[in-house]
Amino acid sequence: MNSFYKQLAPMYHLLYPDWDAAIETQGRMLRDIIGKEWNQATKKVLDVSCGIGTQCLGLAALGLDVTASDLSPEAVERAKKEAETRDLAIKFSVCDMKKAHECHGTGYDLVLCAGNALPHLLNDDEILEALESMFACLEPGGGCLISMRQYDQEKRGTGLFKPFGVRDEGDRRYVIFQVWDFVGERYKLSMYLIEENHETGESATHVMRSEYYAISPDRVLDLMSQAGFDRVRRLDYGLEHPAILVGTRR
Repeated sequence: MNSFYKQLAPMYHLLYPDWDAAIETQGRMLRDIIGKEWNQATKKVLDVSCGIGTQCLGLAALGLDVTASDLSPEAVERAKKEAETRDLAIKFSVCDMKKAHECHGTGYDLVLCAGNALPHLLNDDEILEALESMFACLEPGGGCLISMRQYDQEKRGTGLFKPFGVRDEGDRRYVIFQVWDFVGERYKLSMYLIEENHETGESATHVMRSEYYAISPDRVLDLMSQAGFDRVRRLDYGLEHPAILVGTRR
């Protein structure tokens, strides 16, 4: 996984038609969920899978006190630079989400794990360990919010084509797509970014590979309950990944 995000970090924003708009939209939608599910006084947020900052930048821009970490040093470094560019005070570090409590301690109003990051953990035991660590980071009454793919609705097979689209940036055009190959409940993901220089016609293909556990949202809810969360349930919101799961520390 580390090599995947090391390669992808400089180009990750290209996965969005408009990354700046996505930062703003996701920040507002997350803030809305936080206000409805917990309370408007929620301020101290821990993002345990920040990537290059899509969610944490949006939340910090709305005035929340954000701490953010990710397993990828390259993604964290990119997120730091993006925060500096936007004059946002976010505390960044490199940390495995399974060690969130060890890295960050407790006292948070909300723990966030967005962007389909949780299924990078490849079995139930690893996911439960991560959820227990997130639980330990929360103040009593604090909440956990997870966004992930609806794997219970995804087709299984090999050679599954997942298009992202065409992006133009400066003198470059990028054609972006994924290919999935399932083996049981896991799948190998190959991300392709075909890059062409408009002026010279030169092209290059970037290929990045990772692996995911196609765990269903309902199974994650079961594991959240095992980790100690109360009021676990699934919400319907239009974030990047449509399964939004929430739970509360009593």
